[in-house]
Amino acid sequence: MIYYSTTVTAIGEEVPDLLDGGVLILYEDGAPAALAEVSVQHRVSGMVASVAPPVGAQITLGTLTTRVSAVGSSAWNKVRELGHVVFNFNGAVLAERPGEICVEPLDLSALRQQMRSGSPIVIAD
Repeated sequence: MIYYSTTVTAIGEEVPDLLDGGVLILYEDGAPAALAEVSVQHRVSGMVASVAPPVGAQITLGTLTTRVSAVGSSAWNKVRELGHVVFNFNGAVLAERPGEICVEPLDLSALRQQMRSGSPIVIAD
């Protein structure tokens, strides 16, 4: 099942610094300027699943893959309503913030190279 499929359209100026700290923020195209600076803007392709991806679901970021380790209580509602999500690459089994999706760590320098216009981001089983 595909829970979410989107394509990167723009990278905010502060995204590389946030990635160095293990955080990736997505906002759908048209984010306000202050949010766009810290976000990867994207365009959703297809439907967004009504249910959140389970722990263990695969996330593909460009050519890299990792897995969901925890989903905050309000994270999926934000994805569905605003196209907004915070990925935290900390591998936590319990999300510290209700709006974040925790994922298994990966090579953040490689992720920085993958985050460019046209890169796909997919969450699927």
